[in-house]
Amino acid sequence: MRRAVIAALWLSATAGSSIYLATSLRGGDRTLYLPGDTTSGHHQIEDKCEICHEPGSGLREEACTGCHAEELAAADDSHPPQKFLDPRNAALLHRIDARRCVTCHVEHRPGLTGEMGVTQPADFCRTCHQDIAEERPSHRGLPFSGCQAAGCHNYHDNRALRETFLSERLSEPTLRPRATVPQVDREVRYRGLRKAPLGRGQEDAPPGASSEESIAAWAASSHARAGVNCTDCHGGSPVAAAGDAAARPWTDRPGQEGCRGCHGDEVRDFGRGKHGMREAAGLDPMSPDRARLAMNPAADHRELSCTSCHGAHDFDTRRAAVEACLGCHADRHSLAYIGSPHHERWQLEQSGRFWAGSGVSCATCHMPRVRRVDTDRPGVAVLHNQNDALRPVETMVRPVCLPCHGVELSLAALADRALVDRNFRGKPTARAEAIEMLRRLEAAEEEAR
Repeated sequence: MRRAVIAALWLSATAGSSIYLATSLRGGDRTLYLPGDTTSGHHQIEDKCEICHEPGSGLREEACTGCHAEELAAADDSHPPQKFLDPRNAALLHRIDARRCVTCHVEHRPGLTGEMGVTQPADFCRTCHQDIAEERPSHRGLPFSGCQAAGCHNYHDNRALRETFLSERLSEPTLRPRATVPQVDREVRYRGLRKAPLGRGQEDAPPGASSEESIAAWAASSHARAGVNCTDCHGGSPVAAAGDAAARPWTDRPGQEGCRGCHGDEVRDFGRGKHGMREAAGLDPMSPDRARLAMNPAADHRELSCTSCHGAHDFDTRRAAVEACLGCHADRHSLAYIGSPHHERWQLEQSGRFWAGSGVSCATCHMPRVRRVDTDRPGVAVLHNQNDALRPVETMVRPVCLPCHGVELSLAALADRALVDRNFRGKPTARAEAIEMLRRLEAAEEEAR
């Protein structure tokens, strides 16, 4: 009798578990099936396995290039797959197949994963460059584990570390005279979209669709000044309200589609960063409770979208640049921003005591101004993919630091993790190893002349 009861309980538990797992796999929580934690770059989309995996046939290489090929091309990738198609490098492929992303980046291996999601040993450069000390005497005695850790080389993006780039900038000042962040070319980028300014009483929302508060916020916004009316974002029109089926119907919450018509670059880039990649993948939007950084608990269930930073009707870029960030982020670096030298300059600019572009907000560094040339809206714009200048840290140098600082200070400051945590209060104690080596090389060459 007891055996029969135990068997029945075992069968019930097994059946229940099977039903639960099958249900979760079909449309619910798939994280139960993960063989190990995903990297910080991919954990936001870990519950949509098919983004990277082909059912029954493993990982798709094009899943990597589908997301990252464009940014690697922009970075002038130092190790593109084509390099290893050169017959002179064919022998290296027997040691490490550098043509495939997954050779160095294997997901779900938390115990083996280092910076940038790399799952090769820290001295993996030895595989191909074991004779570097013979070719370059300056590298004698240097450990291969320090190639990237010392801030001298990155595997893919070396735009801020190349010798020619650095040697041209060795004499740059710590702080440039009248340091200024590039300003957004709104007149250039939105030429042809601007119409006659609008004001209170000219809104074209259907009756009862908008509150007085929303209308007042819109009337004082840059959208109203540019002639952007309610239906430009929400759809619908007085004609549509009367039954015009051809018109786009009114939507109370238009989401990104309401922004895409004028801000297509921004919407696309937002979907490439950690803030928007879930929604771009067809999942529900990212929220702070899913983050791995320390976050403000009060913001746990906010959904990240255009309006979560910019507001739904006032679209205040100043609020989006600081308050929106600190409303969610509560890590040491973020919390140290208030009262930092960068914050002080931001306050002086906002109060009119400093010139336009002199202040440094959260967005100044993490969503830098870039010059668009590959778009139908060229000119200086805010890069809404906040991953682009995040890792490796040297990628911040060119778009973020150099408008205000010299390259030596920039590299030294980014290498000083304690200084980064303090949000750059004080001077760096770390050295810019790439600069130090370059100076030694130039001194040796001068002595040999």
